[in-house]
Amino acid sequence: MVIGDNGNLVPAEVSGRRTSFRVADPTKMAFFWLTAFFFVYCARPEDWIPGPLKYLPMAKITAILAMWGLFNAMGKTKRTLKDLPKEAKILLIMIGLLYAGAFLSPVWIGGALNHTIDFSKLGIAWVLVFLLVTSFDRLRRIIFIQTFCVVVVCGIGIVKGHNLPRLEGALGGIYSNPNDLAFAIVLTLPFALAFMVTSKNVVVKVFWLCGMLLMMLALFMTASRAGFIDLIISGCVTLYYFAIKGRRLYLLVATALVGVVMMGSVGGKLYDRFVALEGGSTTEQSAYGSYEQRKYLMVRALDGIAHYPVLGVGVHNFQSYSGVWRDVHMTYLQICVEGGVAVLILYLTLFWRAFKNLKTLRQKKNLDPGIVLFIGALHSSLIGFAVGACFAPEAYQYFPYFAVAFTATLLRTVQEQEPVPDTALAQPKKKRHFLEVYADRGTNDAVSPTRR
Repeated sequence: MVIGDNGNLVPAEVSGRRTSFRVADPTKMAFFWLTAFFFVYCARPEDWIPGPLKYLPMAKITAILAMWGLFNAMGKTKRTLKDLPKEAKILLIMIGLLYAGAFLSPVWIGGALNHTIDFSKLGIAWVLVFLLVTSFDRLRRIIFIQTFCVVVVCGIGIVKGHNLPRLEGALGGIYSNPNDLAFAIVLTLPFALAFMVTSKNVVVKVFWLCGMLLMMLALFMTASRAGFIDLIISGCVTLYYFAIKGRRLYLLVATALVGVVMMGSVGGKLYDRFVALEGGSTTEQSAYGSYEQRKYLMVRALDGIAHYPVLGVGVHNFQSYSGVWRDVHMTYLQICVEGGVAVLILYLTLFWRAFKNLKTLRQKKNLDPGIVLFIGALHSSLIGFAVGACFAPEAYQYFPYFAVAFTATLLRTVQEQEPVPDTALAQPKKKRHFLEVYADRGTNDAVSPTRR
């Protein structure tokens, strides 16, 4: 039987005297709006779809609808708020401290508060991911949306911004800055490879191959040094899982070939920016001034931490505090100077918990090969971010936090699917007082012990 539109059970299949029931998922609508939120956040359709979309707060609307769907399903869901892992609590405490820092900001209360409100939407999205993504199929769907959207954004960014230096401003929001776009690409590339490898359809494999080439092209066009370093680190870990451990040695050859072709054809600006670190370049792509400025910003950030160690200067207030209206190009200094030392500790703990989740998953036996590949992709993405964060201000980008949420929900999903060990009923102290009668031991029809 199945549940119809009126909520009644109807037969699904009958076998002998037993009737099986298929229960409709009460979180289906909420999950639909969660996928819509991911599409809106990751694809930014308001930037490239003409019409009134740019005037509508689509991310807020879809998040509210997802929360409403979850509210209507409360009491019928597999997971509840009581099941939230430590990662969720750490993130929510972190957001609370950022609010406290905003209200007590020594620089600009209004600006810090507005930016904190914008960042706090992540907490809602994080909780929704954990409560609604209760199967590996759903997790694949969410990751698919994120990855597909980045591929689309790269294509649109190249078309709209091919005449712009480093694709800067080709799209808005999280993709307006070349370093942010490069980070989004690197953090998503391992998932694209996982989808290509696990697909059994040749057309789909070709699509993901072309998508990865498009992402690589966009990354080289951003000429982001931090993004390139991030790519090297994340790429090495990805190849370890997919090529060496997964015995797909052809990926090593293909990666080397693509890297040489990309660097030779569109890597000129990136090469100039690395050479400019020595101070000998006089071309327009020279980054020596940027290099010196970043050194100054790091020193200025350390000064801000020394003066405001408890609650920091407020989210995104370091730009004003720096005196040159620039972010410090190191995520860990950024989160510390703007949120305080306690927020930095929580931030590091959050990502440490993600790596711990992955370690636990890797120790599981007899996992589905698809799950094993996505564990490797998540590990690659997080390691790439952890290293690349040393060279860019990415404290408030959602993608790394989403990766942490994916590790938490994947671990819980695997644990929920593990068989519950059979535990024998404890023997009574006086056997003459009880008569244990069992029918179909191990089923729901077992008869409880009765007193004689």
